[in-house]
Amino acid sequence: MKFIPADLIALDRLADTAEDAIRAAGELLAASGAADAAYTEAMVEAYREKGPYFVLAPGIALPHAKAERGVREASVSFVRLSRPIRFGHKTNDPVDLVFALGSASNAEHIAMLRRLTVALNDPANIAALRRAETAEDVVALFAGEIA
Repeated sequence: MKFIPADLIALDRLADTAEDAIRAAGELLAASGAADAAYTEAMVEAYREKGPYFVLAPGIALPHAKAERGVREASVSFVRLSRPIRFGHKTNDPVDLVFALGSASNAEHIAMLRRLTVALNDPANIAALRRAETAEDVVALFAGEIA
């Protein structure tokens, strides 16, 4: 499982739309070999069809799609946007932290969501993500805060 290693992190990416932000996170999964490029488009399609249901907390989005759409290995990527953008969520917009989840099974999906939830329930961790200077800072945060 690839849980936010340095090659799955992009800091201060520019995105003009929610779809751009989803694609930025998905492209990291594809570039690492954890998912096919088709998986990125499947996440965009899910957003178009279902709306911003995955904007789970203020400023935080966790886009994902069905594994059969091109996931090769369970993985999570992280993109911090250079400026927050609107996803269309009534209470949790705008978003600046995007975590793309790619899982091959429900069990992996739940395990990754649990790890993220533990970290993101701590306001200090969210603040640390927003001020991280390097991908290695983000890796260290998750290594230290998540067992």
